[in-house]
Amino acid sequence: MNTDPISDYLTRIRNAVMANHRVVEIPASRMKMDITRILFDKGYILNYKMEEDGKQGVIKIALKYHPETKKNAIKHLERVSRPGLRRYSSSSELPRVLNGLGIAIISTSQGVLTDKEARAKNIGGEVICYVY
Repeated sequence: MNTDPISDYLTRIRNAVMANHRVVEIPASRMKMDITRILFDKGYILNYKMEEDGKQGVIKIALKYHPETKKNAIKHLERVSRPGLRRYSSSSELPRVLNGLGIAIISTSQGVLTDKEARAKNIGGEVICYVY
């Protein structure tokens, strides 16, 4: 039994990056799909696809590598808020990752957003993770 599915999601991606895998399969949930959509929109992953398997479904994520140097687009994934210690930020105190070069993924009342989108909408929320 997994008590923190978001940490499991981030760890699976981190492990696939370190092992230079092209595709990683992750059990699906709505929160994981929203995070995956943000990673795709911001250019950290190549593509993703949701597949039904009769249970909860599977998200297949194609990882993005540089064609010549074979370096991955994701350098660092860090879980911020966790079940034992939730981290919330108001819109004025939202974190800036690498001075704006990375993204912070925030769970807000209007859905899962990046730190820049949440700042533009002037809403705060739970800081899920940092990506750069």
